[in-house]
Amino acid sequence: MNSSSRPAPSARPAETGLVPGEFAPEGAYLNTSSYGLMPRRTVEAVTTLTELSARGLRPDAGTYEAVDVARAAYGRLVGVDADRVAVGTSVASHTSVVAAALAPGSEVLLPEGEFSSLVQPFVVRPDLKVRCVPLDDLAAAVRPETALVAWAVVQSADGRVADDAAVRAAAAAHGARTLADLSQAAGWLAVDAGAYDYTVTAAYKYLLCPRGTSFLTVSQEAQDVTPPIQAGWSAAEDIWASTYGPVAELARSARRYDTSVPFLCYQGAVESLALLESVGVEAVAAHNVGLADRLRAGLREAGHEPVAAPGSGIVAVPGLGDRAAGLERAGVRVSARAGNLRVSFHLYNTAQDVDRVLSVLG
Repeated sequence: MNSSSRPAPSARPAETGLVPGEFAPEGAYLNTSSYGLMPRRTVEAVTTLTELSARGLRPDAGTYEAVDVARAAYGRLVGVDADRVAVGTSVASHTSVVAAALAPGSEVLLPEGEFSSLVQPFVVRPDLKVRCVPLDDLAAAVRPETALVAWAVVQSADGRVADDAAVRAAAAAHGARTLADLSQAAGWLAVDAGAYDYTVTAAYKYLLCPRGTSFLTVSQEAQDVTPPIQAGWSAAEDIWASTYGPVAELARSARRYDTSVPFLCYQGAVESLALLESVGVEAVAAHNVGLADRLRAGLREAGHEPVAAPGSGIVAVPGLGDRAAGLERAGVRVSARAGNLRVSFHLYNTAQDVDRVLSVLG
């Protein structure tokens, strides 16, 4: 296909990347849905802290102050105060806290094909009733006996954006709590974590943080019924007065759900989240979705039909998952998920990356 027949990029950032100088991918890196590239400033912050720790100048390898800076920045990106944000290391560990709070016999409703980290913590409890339905039927499937609806705002396998408003309305109508996975959304899609009882986020994707960084948000109402089953001294109101014996008082905020975290990761998170804040989620969304729409148009022209995912910065093409290896040999890094060829865009991508994918496939 002649490049002149493809949709023109909507703005110059699509030609240069939104943050020139911060990223240096080899080839075309189009796999942020698996993990995001760390900015140069993040790499430098982690490297500096590692060197200081190796010399014994920072034996704790970081500080709780840096963790709190990252906590507050994440809260701003998803629209909640820092006292609603807990930190940890993985989505599954956060989800297990929610699962443990459910009464025996509770029904949990999930989309079919949902990412396992959001599913398995409920499945391992044999006294819970786990029901899965197609994503498009999720709102209609909520019923009076549903205790919790859990879903990813943006689906990992194919980039579809859920009808959040409908699901939340149905949950409210039946008295069910809500758990949203923001791992494929936070950082590029405007989200309001305060609209849910719980949210979980793996921050090593679109938030560009080191792997080992994750966030949990808990509403005030949900805090009243959710025991902090993983609480250690990091979850105390006064951390340094709670290092031995039972914790005298747990944190009065969602920090009671904190687990001990890798300080190196959170030192990096401070820099990555600050970068995203400086660019702005709306600008990132326009950039990512613009490139995704360019790819979708080119794929259709070439005779391929991507999964319908309007407004998504992720493109999935059924039946082309086996082309991922060939694209990687050509210097184009994508992924294969559930039989789909999955292409995901972020700050460091350009219109030339889109054209490269189309050229290799074509």
